[in-house]
Amino acid sequence: MVGLSEDRFEYHLSVLEDWLRFPSVSADSAYRNDVVASGQFIADRLAELGGDVTVCPTDGFPVVLARFGHNPSLKTVLIYGHYDVQPPDPLELWTSKPFVPVRRDGQLFARGVSDDKGQIYCHIAAVDELLRHGPLPVNVIFLIEGEEEIGSPNLVPFVERYRAALSADVVVVSDTPMIAMDRPSLCTSLRGLVYFELSVRVLSADLHSGQHGGAVPNAIHTLVQLIAKLKDEQGNVLIPGFYDSVRPISDQLASDVRSLPFDQEHYLSTLGAKKLEGQSPFHPYEQRWYRPTLDVNGIWGGYTGEGSKTVIPAVASCKMSMRLVADQTPAEIIRKVQTYIHQICPHGVTLEVKEPGALPARVSTDHPAVQAAAKGLFDAFGVNPVFQGEGGTIPIVAEFKRILGLDTILMGLNLPDDGIHAPNERMSLANIRRGIIASREFLRHYSDLS
Repeated sequence: MVGLSEDRFEYHLSVLEDWLRFPSVSADSAYRNDVVASGQFIADRLAELGGDVTVCPTDGFPVVLARFGHNPSLKTVLIYGHYDVQPPDPLELWTSKPFVPVRRDGQLFARGVSDDKGQIYCHIAAVDELLRHGPLPVNVIFLIEGEEEIGSPNLVPFVERYRAALSADVVVVSDTPMIAMDRPSLCTSLRGLVYFELSVRVLSADLHSGQHGGAVPNAIHTLVQLIAKLKDEQGNVLIPGFYDSVRPISDQLASDVRSLPFDQEHYLSTLGAKKLEGQSPFHPYEQRWYRPTLDVNGIWGGYTGEGSKTVIPAVASCKMSMRLVADQTPAEIIRKVQTYIHQICPHGVTLEVKEPGALPARVSTDHPAVQAAAKGLFDAFGVNPVFQGEGGTIPIVAEFKRILGLDTILMGLNLPDDGIHAPNERMSLANIRRGIIASREFLRHYSDLS
């Protein structure tokens, strides 16, 4: 049962391609009806498979909730995904229309195929394949939302409201990349996030730089000097206590990370960078997955229009973010940032927190569901998966833990160069096939733990 016949694979591709034709761009109100239709399409598909399906209204786009099986003697797997997609712009950079799926060079091209319709559909197809041979070995709940690409503003209230209906043993999410083609990965950690704006006001209004230059403060100079006191030249964050709560990774995990393939020259050339930076002695993967960061995301002030306007700016601002790792919390870090900035800044600096932040998440490689997923990936790919972290943030993962008490298995099936959020988004046809097999075999292996 490890394989997947060509006719069944072709069938699943045809369904996926029909789903990809919906331009379900949640960020653009012009596509509102298409987003709703995309959710209804997959709800209908889940109902066709025999699931108990509810399209649940929210203050935004609906959440599709589907349950397969109510056997209390079996384990229950909650599978999360999203049916909305990123905007396709810039359209002129696409080699084919973003919402007309095209197979080319072993890839399926379309907006949303990798992020996230193709990945979540692998799990739906896996359930379909299992049902063709009898009852499911576990109970399965699908939670598929339509607002992930706009920050999931209604998902946490939904999970809190439907806590009883979402009762399960583990969550599975496929929205992270494999480390390389033919090398499946299980992501066991996500970084959290704090995001804020910092504004410096030193004058009541911009001033003529000839009349007042040299006698009054310059907001941009002040802001830059302040930013320079947040990190040193080695990349260490200078905020007192910033690293106090960081949970170090084990020696074994550090060794495993350093054994993963990493082509520094290719990495730099791909990004257009000349050299690596970051904390020593941590490996680039450790820096990207298991170490916290502080970055300036944008900066502005004074006059930036066409031509010259020689002013001393009264106000300068920047946007900053910090990626957090276990066991840091947004509240703790924000408090330390505020304390430190007020200690080092001149009078007139204000700190505005724009978002509450997101918690980091980590799951042990010894978790039974992680081991079952590893077996499923081995069945599909023929090699053992690597365990890796992910530098980005999936806020709902920490919320699943907080609200439902559930760990999340991050079984990503796409590749780092699949072009998510970019023109010519794609997903390997081979990985779609192997993703279906991996999900199917994971559910079987996980049932053996019942």
